[in-house]
Amino acid sequence: MTFVVIDKCIRCKYTDCVEVCPVDCFREGPNMLVIDPDECIDCNLCVPECPVDAIFAEDDLPEEKKDFIALNKKLSKQWPMITAMKPAPVDADQWKDVPDKLQYLEEN
Repeated sequence: MTFVVIDKCIRCKYTDCVEVCPVDCFREGPNMLVIDPDECIDCNLCVPECPVDAIFAEDDLPEEKKDFIALNKKLSKQWPMITAMKPAPVDADQWKDVPDKLQYLEEN
């Protein structure tokens, strides 16, 4: 089992989770973070750190969010590693409660 970042992270991209990750499994895209499933050690440290509840254990993903397993895997091979906390986007708080944000994902 691994952990998965879902669309709640899109346009928020808080990096509190990165700060506690002992194995540097987070990857940073233009407006979202993902978890590299090959690096994640299932430690669960990142889950309570996420201020928007965007990280789930793979087995606990809601059915409608299962596609994020493949998306995290795919994007983690394309995006660079992030190992330190960064400031959130200036409008992150405006986006944190917006549902179903996949349409806003920037892959490049």
